[in-house]
Amino acid sequence: MRVLQVASEVQPFSKTGGLADMVGALSRALARKGHQVDIVTPAYRGVLAHAVGAKPANWRFSIPLGGQWEQGEFYRLEIESGLTIWFVDHPRFFDRPGIYNERQVDYPDNAARFIFFTKAALLLARFLDPNPALVHCHDWQAGLLPLLIHHAKVSRPWPEAPATLMTIHNLAYQGWFPASQWGLTNIPISWFHRDSAEAHGQMNLLKAGLMLADALTTVSPRYAREIGTPEFGCGLESILLRREYELTGILNGVDYEEWSTTANSYLPHSYSVDSLEGKAANKRELQAEMGLPDEPDIPLFANISRLTGQKGVDLQLDALRLLLYEGAQFQFVLLGSGEPALEQAYRELAAENPRVVSVRLGFDVALAQRIEAGADFYLMPSRFEPCGLNQLYSLRYGTVPVVRATGGLDDSVMDILENRDLATGIKFQEASARALAHAIRKALAVYRERPLLDHLRRNGMKADFSWDRQANEYVTLYEHLLHEI
Repeated sequence: MRVLQVASEVQPFSKTGGLADMVGALSRALARKGHQVDIVTPAYRGVLAHAVGAKPANWRFSIPLGGQWEQGEFYRLEIESGLTIWFVDHPRFFDRPGIYNERQVDYPDNAARFIFFTKAALLLARFLDPNPALVHCHDWQAGLLPLLIHHAKVSRPWPEAPATLMTIHNLAYQGWFPASQWGLTNIPISWFHRDSAEAHGQMNLLKAGLMLADALTTVSPRYAREIGTPEFGCGLESILLRREYELTGILNGVDYEEWSTTANSYLPHSYSVDSLEGKAANKRELQAEMGLPDEPDIPLFANISRLTGQKGVDLQLDALRLLLYEGAQFQFVLLGSGEPALEQAYRELAAENPRVVSVRLGFDVALAQRIEAGADFYLMPSRFEPCGLNQLYSLRYGTVPVVRATGGLDDSVMDILENRDLATGIKFQEASARALAHAIRKALAVYRERPLLDHLRRNGMKADFSWDRQANEYVTLYEHLLHEI
């Protein structure tokens, strides 16, 4: 089977979040199962230099955007047998400091940039030889493509047009633009209506994909149920309820070649489920690196996150303040960046409690791995979380996750009260600082019961969330979809 993955980010070439990890890892897993996988993604600044071996594909093209024609070119890189990446090169659109924005301000021409990108993907879908049987579109940046394919089938002969699958990674990001931007699609205005991309008088690119793709997926079973409700549906719940029988939730996986506690150059000390001594050594080194006292009898909590309301880091801030006021004995490290007010609040918390709290603003891949390996508990108090990846990394690293029971967090972590024998972490229900503080107190109690702590650690480290396993679910879905169409 030949599959074309269409994504605005692909690890290791571009990344702002879990989308990039998912597309890269799923594609590798599919290729290793014998499928032909092509990925198309923009050539952002520095990407072609990083993509060693990428070469011009001798495929230059002109694409209409409204009344203008834009010139582009494909670069091709064969990653491994069965896996090829096609980079869309258009310097004016993609050679910029950011992917979607700068200083948290979206680029004003994002509609043009990603409509151009999806039109380039349409060329690949149409002219690759052999044609892909299925086009897998990811998030709003690829949301127009199912509509473009549908329009192409209707307006000109295309007997071998591929099936389309639309994956929602985070429904909160939908690609809203003024209706006047519809002209960039070069599709007649009669196609702009509530059963395509029109929403409340504006253009919504994700909605176009949700309406016109042959099937839909999202990144965890619980999130698939949640987004059919007003609380989580972000205004699109009626569409998702209408298509609930064509919507599948498949939990994301982990690339265990990258996230490994053995033979990992990022980690000072290796360890395994059968030998946890190295984890204690990693904790000592992390404490030293983050400027915290070497106190093995005090649990070390961690969080690596975008500092936004979705991630519940404001609840985390208040919960930590409450526990500090109570005199609880713990340490906490944070790695992340985001809203300036939250960044400043965490700076102040660390300055006020230098022996307890350490904060690094920004992102550092190596430090993220060392934090996962050195921490005892990992906090994820998200208000909503389509899948989440850090709780999966934490499980493999023997770092007990403390999570809010929402989306993929609920699907991937087993609480002690749910099943003591199979438990891997601690869950709480209410999105509040009080509920999180209570969950942290439970973690403090677990830390004092070392046999229980080791039981949770070992259960988590033995859990299998590999992409080899999760990719089988996508293959089954692909085959079903092709059989049905």
